Amino acid sequence: MSRRSWAVIDLDALRHNLVRVRERAPRARVMAAVKAEAYGHGAVEVARALDADALAVATLGEALELRQAGIGRPIVLLGGVLDTDELHTATGQDLQLVVHDFHQLGLIERSACAHTAAVWIKLDTGMHRLGFESGAMPELCRRLAALPALRLQGWMTHFACADETDNPATCRQIETFRQMTAGLPGARSLANSAGILAWPDAHADWVRPGIMLYGASPLAGCSAESLGLRPVMTLRSRVLSIRELPAGEAVGYGGSWITPERMRVGILAIGYGDGYPRHAPSGTPVRVGGRRTQVVGRVSMDLLAVDLRGCDEVREGDEAVLWGEGLPADEVAAAADTIAYELFCAVRRKRVEYVYAGRPNA
Repeated sequence: MSRRSWAVIDLDALRHNLVRVRERAPRARVMAAVKAEAYGHGAVEVARALDADALAVATLGEALELRQAGIGRPIVLLGGVLDTDELHTATGQDLQLVVHDFHQLGLIERSACAHTAAVWIKLDTGMHRLGFESGAMPELCRRLAALPALRLQGWMTHFACADETDNPATCRQIETFRQMTAGLPGARSLANSAGILAWPDAHADWVRPGIMLYGASPLAGCSAESLGLRPVMTLRSRVLSIRELPAGEAVGYGGSWITPERMRVGILAIGYGDGYPRHAPSGTPVRVGGRRTQVVGRVSMDLLAVDLRGCDEVREGDEAVLWGEGLPADEVAAAADTIAYELFCAVRRKRVEYVYAGRPNA
């Protein structure tokens, strides 16, 4: 059966991007973010391919999937646990927990777990999403000291504006973190992908790369190519049909795009039901038959139309690239008023076949 739409995941490119992480932060250990199915790339496959020091996920279910697949490396549960049952399961699977509030700490204090809880403490240094604020530090340290069954891994925070290299907020967060953790035992972890690339003072003991591993840029106004990153996912489809339309004809739902002249319009076998962004406007770049062109009209659930002017050699069945090799995801994301993270995570694995290229194991 012929593929209609498929995503090629280049594991060698993934490993190349990890090398770039280690070059930028040579003294730090690497906690690779593989949450949300490794940003849509396949968590188990990515975890097996990456020689990272630890892996980071958002939920207990994501962590258990990796353990059930035989992944034995340290796994950090970034969201922590919700209740005692999750706590017992997580400690039984040797997961490291992020504790970000006193409710979670209370679960550990009241628990009769048979296993020691390995814990990262998350501090709120200015993002105001999760974490202990500076005023909570005396009580936090007192309660941590009273928990002999708790194994402190270290302290972490998350940056709000690290992608904006001229924004002083990140410097303030780094300094706040230093003040909050001064004299305390344990490792330090601050830097996400943007922090790794733009804020060397934030590298500390552990870095937590996410989007840069997958070949997209975390920095505003800076391309992935200029950062030495390679695209890992290339989303492909095929030309399902070619229409020859006269000037003045409307294309797609709502007739929002009108042919400016007599022209060929190609219909690709992919749409928002496959994860392509429905809100991508006319003009969003796409490559068809090796040539660069653009989306025209509204994206449908299963189909999208493309401009075939200048693509006279394109025929039904030819391949198209929606993003990836030869067409940066960041560029497509910008045209669709979104970010590459969302493009990757939106791809539907039940509709889009995943093809893994390169060596499968690190």
